[in-house]
Amino acid sequence: MKRVAAVLAALTVGTGVLTGTGVAGAETLSRFYEQAVEWKACGDAALDQAGAQCAEITVPLDYSEPQGRTIKVAISRLKATDTKRRRGIMLSNPGGPGGEGLHFMLYIRGAMTPEVSSRYDLIGMDPRGVGRSAAIDCAWPIGHMLWSAGLDRADFSEAVRTQADLARRCARKEGDRIAHITTRNTARDMDVVRAALGEAKLSYFGMSYGTYLGAVFTQMFPHRSDRIVLDSAIDPTAYMAGSIRNQGPINEAALDEWADWTAARDADYHLGTTGRQVRARVEGLIRQAADSPIRIGEHLLDERFLPMTLFTLLPDARYNAHLAARVRQIADAAEGKPVQPTKDFDDELRFTLTGRPQDLSGQAAVICGDAAVPRDPRWYWRTIQRSRASQPVFGPYANNITACAFWPSPREPKTTVRNDVPALIVQATRDTRTVYQEGVNLHRAMSGSRLVTLQDVRMHGIFGRLPNACVDNAVNTYFRDGTLPAAGLTCHAD
Repeated sequence: MKRVAAVLAALTVGTGVLTGTGVAGAETLSRFYEQAVEWKACGDAALDQAGAQCAEITVPLDYSEPQGRTIKVAISRLKATDTKRRRGIMLSNPGGPGGEGLHFMLYIRGAMTPEVSSRYDLIGMDPRGVGRSAAIDCAWPIGHMLWSAGLDRADFSEAVRTQADLARRCARKEGDRIAHITTRNTARDMDVVRAALGEAKLSYFGMSYGTYLGAVFTQMFPHRSDRIVLDSAIDPTAYMAGSIRNQGPINEAALDEWADWTAARDADYHLGTTGRQVRARVEGLIRQAADSPIRIGEHLLDERFLPMTLFTLLPDARYNAHLAARVRQIADAAEGKPVQPTKDFDDELRFTLTGRPQDLSGQAAVICGDAAVPRDPRWYWRTIQRSRASQPVFGPYANNITACAFWPSPREPKTTVRNDVPALIVQATRDTRTVYQEGVNLHRAMSGSRLVTLQDVRMHGIFGRLPNACVDNAVNTYFRDGTLPAAGLTCHAD
């Protein structure tokens, strides 16, 4: 009876079930909301060992044509153990876009106090187009579409040709399916999951891109939103191209911070005795890679991808030593020394340069399908050139053209988030992926939210990744009691 009541309630809420351009009415979607869920073993060592179960939820590929093609969305579940105080279900998303989410609930459980995690059925989910959920695979020759434009006009022209080719490959291999891999459709899938599991509302933990997905869900389904936590948030008005452009200045600042740290340890890394010398060494390596790609093991690292090997380690200040050792390896290779990269570096290069084991074309489908971007390559070139003086390393990345410039136009307008749904937003002031101001802007757009600021910390993705009693207490208290902190809570590094 509980499941039936929840389904009936969902079908009677005018704005709660499905809003948006060209979307079918609730009555035509009842077969999805009322479907039975069959739980079984996940067939995955980590999930099965943790006692998780998995299921597949049938959803329309195109919500405006619910009688048409369908896809399966994979979910996982860790059941609540405190049945007397069970709150309901908590969905989650690890970010990306394009991040697989079936395992993320294991991480969530580990980050929560047992008193909190025991009260929820923790639901992991591979978003549509990703992992076990009808994954998009465009068979790209490289791992993803986000990389630097290089140093000159010839490099940029090559970037334009490559990005256009990536878009053509996706259109040729996946057809019109890619048009339906969007955040709005994933939010609709989440609501189908909610109803199919017999719940009137869902709680949610999202990190990075997962904050945008969570914010969109609260906008589309405000009456289905329970306790919402958004960690390292995206400003919906900037999503996604604007958020990437915002990364340029903050990553240059993080590189300066790292360079100063490395210079103080020149006896270990021999990259320079001042921050300026270390930065000059990095920029010199990029210029050398442009003249002749640097061999690292079996890989050739050029000026397009070398900055990205720095970018991947800058979000967490605890990786300073790791990044310094990586740059030392690149410098040795540039001097002609045989270098065998560390396993993590080798795996990263193999993925980035070859798309193995699988490319992030699902990520591109979401980014390009969610919001339109400028299509004229000249616009990007002018923006890149303006950025070089203050952003010599990351400006050509943050402002580069992507496959989205050659993608089919989005089927729906970008979601405007403006609501009073209660939520907890957590943001570090020196986050290099989603800059602090984006969290501030999301807080303003969600007037019922509270913002927790982690002051003077370089970290992206805080809860459970960086031990911090202040942040941990705010998140756990909200999920346990529904109590949001006082306005303007500021936390500091432990």
